[in-house]
Amino acid sequence: MVAPMNVAIGPDGVPRCAWGVSTPDYVSYHDDEWGYPVADDQRLFEKLCLESFQSGLSWITVLRKRDAFRRAFHEFDPTAVAAMGPEDVERLLGDASIIRHRGKIEAAITNAKSTLALQRSQSLASFVWAYEPAVSSPLAATTPESVALAKALKDEGFVWLGPTTVYAFMQAMGLVNDHMEGCAFRDRALETRASFRKP
Repeated sequence: MVAPMNVAIGPDGVPRCAWGVSTPDYVSYHDDEWGYPVADDQRLFEKLCLESFQSGLSWITVLRKRDAFRRAFHEFDPTAVAAMGPEDVERLLGDASIIRHRGKIEAAITNAKSTLALQRSQSLASFVWAYEPAVSSPLAATTPESVALAKALKDEGFVWLGPTTVYAFMQAMGLVNDHMEGCAFRDRALETRASFRKP
């Protein structure tokens, strides 16, 4: 089988987005999670935080540390993360199981507080789903919608979330379906979106 451009045949013979076949970790993440719609605020907060930690690094680094991040950040419960203080920051800076970056750790705490403030008027899910684009742009680094959502998040007090990071978040949480044409999982993501109730 000859795969279309930007699609690769996995070890099981199934065509996937080319990045999704490079490691077993990526295969699982690509097949079962990436690009499928999410409406749960805690999961969305986790994805925002992890995309922020990924900034400047490879996503595989974050993915392989995700369980450690979940332990370190109270399963990304915004209320628990918002209650973290300077002593927690110092403790996490000594935790080699996560990415030890003061600015990103502090950003997670700030963004938890911003999430709680936003939830006084609406859910994080309803806020981000308002920026669902009409079309996907699978090879783009940013889109007008990611620029607009990054600005809106900044206006709500969120930090460390520029348009490129926000577009990666949009891809990860299914706000866009950027599985490539020819990827066996593109239709599955489309079907999931069709049955998904937008918050």
